[in-house]
Amino acid sequence: MIRILLVGANGRMGRAVSAACGADHTVVARVDSVISDGVYNDISFVLEKCDVILDFSSHLYTATVLDYAVKNELPVVLGTTGHSDEELALIKKAAEKIPVFRSGNMSIAVNVLCRLAAGAASVLDGFDIEIIETHHRTKVDAPSGTALMIASSIEEIVGKREHVYDRTERSEKRPANEIGIHSVRGGTDIGEHEVIFFGNGERLSIKHVSEGRELFAQGALRACSYIMQKSAGYYDMRTLLMECGPESKR
Repeated sequence: MIRILLVGANGRMGRAVSAACGADHTVVARVDSVISDGVYNDISFVLEKCDVILDFSSHLYTATVLDYAVKNELPVVLGTTGHSDEELALIKKAAEKIPVFRSGNMSIAVNVLCRLAAGAASVLDGFDIEIIETHHRTKVDAPSGTALMIASSIEEIVGKREHVYDRTERSEKRPANEIGIHSVRGGTDIGEHEVIFFGNGERLSIKHVSEGRELFAQGALRACSYIMQKSAGYYDMRTLLMECGPESKR
């Protein structure tokens, strides 16, 4: 049984993780900025014995979570997005001392989409690439961490491209060395990501649609099981899939 310290416990993903826990995982301590019964409002107050930290709070709290993890020698799974360059540097620094798992999206299928998009980019030379992501009205960061993750996967194949979020000020035609990333916000949409490759007289589209948060919760629990077996270092869903394979339940 893996004992989880859950940060962001009262949020949508925190509640989904609690509901998804089964025989292999249990949440023994909860932290959230929204105070409620049985929930700490500061991770430094946590006294329960835990095996791993799972964070679905905010990137603004990442430094505090990492500090606690390092001091207590606990592996940490980061499900938050929107990290600044400074916060990313803190994550990499912490990974020198403890196992750190970070993913812009905990869905297995989304990470397969990243691999498919990278594979398509490797053979569709000269195609224009656009990414469209759609989320609920309350999502704060834009573009989504998943959209940036997809772009990064493509850039590993085609090289660094300029990310373009708005073309209203453009007066010239679309250059080849860019990836358009577009954010749509509205309603209660859980998440949709589409990568479109535009060629001469043809178009290829790869899309993922999230129909429930349970899939992210299951992926996060799988990441907790995975990171428990690791030494200090930086890990993500790609390393998990490479080492464990999609057939692994842990």
